[in-house]
Amino acid sequence: MLSITIEKAKQLKEKPGLDDLGFGKHFTDHMFIMDYNIEKGWYDPRIVPYQPLVLDPATMVFHYGQEMFEGLKAYRNPKGQVLLFRPDKNGQRVNVTNDRICMPELPVEDFVQSIKAIVDLDQDWIPDGDGNSLYIRPFIIATDPFLGVRPSETYRFMIILSPVGAYYPEGINPVKIWVEKEYVRAVRGGVGFAKTGGNYAASLKAQLHSKKLGYTQVLWLDGIERKYIEEVGTMNVFFKIDGKVITPSLSGSILPGVTRDTVIELLKSWDIPVSEERITIDELVEYNKQGLVEEAFGTGTAAVISPIGELNYDGTIIKLNNGEIGQVSGRVYAELTGIQTGKVEDKFNWTQNVRD
Repeated sequence: MLSITIEKAKQLKEKPGLDDLGFGKHFTDHMFIMDYNIEKGWYDPRIVPYQPLVLDPATMVFHYGQEMFEGLKAYRNPKGQVLLFRPDKNGQRVNVTNDRICMPELPVEDFVQSIKAIVDLDQDWIPDGDGNSLYIRPFIIATDPFLGVRPSETYRFMIILSPVGAYYPEGINPVKIWVEKEYVRAVRGGVGFAKTGGNYAASLKAQLHSKKLGYTQVLWLDGIERKYIEEVGTMNVFFKIDGKVITPSLSGSILPGVTRDTVIELLKSWDIPVSEERITIDELVEYNKQGLVEEAFGTGTAAVISPIGELNYDGTIIKLNNGEIGQVSGRVYAELTGIQTGKVEDKFNWTQNVRD
């Protein structure tokens, strides 16, 4: 059990209006910090006023990219209680990432306690309105002031909070996705399954190109054969084909999304056939020609569920479900957001009260 000290901000910020939320634009009054060194382990957990960081120019995170981050949300239920959704799953994924990039393990219970503490303090920042929430960004950086390629011996774990609206401007309306052929995001044996910033830096070139062409995001193919569907830039992806829901199997280059795992469990509980398997983009094109692709959607913490209305693969336009929200994606969205906000019974015990 961490002994967290709290220094409250002397001057509180003005909260944004609901029409100015956006995503990741505004930040709350406080932040959580905890440090690590080899001798002490994790130590000095504290909540302090939100503030800039002061770091040596030689700090290793700037030069060798040893850092990780997570993302989850806090919601207020109709009783006024503040809920987290499966934070233990994010804590487990922290340590998968940390192991891959040679950072120290962070006990899951400490991770969850830290999040509950900072969210409880800044819970007034949770915005009202359907689809709005308090986004939680935990991250760890290497802090040794040293130029040399080796793991750092010191680290800093931090959590910041941001009141947010919909991640995509389309909201729950179907998005248009560009299928990327030239660039690759990750390969098996690399860090594609880890939640580390380098994966996202590698995706920016294709993302900018797709936006110029009027597409919201990029669908990545595998980095070796350039034919197997992997994931969308900020989401895992699902296809309903001839009555069965298919999502690409975790191959070592796909992020194991918490929302992805949740959707699979939901579908199984509804007796909807769901399978994790490899599927090529050419197979998807052929299935669509045969009229077998019923709908597609992405899943992720930021967007929750995002129906896909169109794919562009090398100039071939793949229209999905007439550009409308599919039956499965609509049902999943309603059930999942209902559980997260306490409006639907949580039969899976996925939510946690920040004060428990």
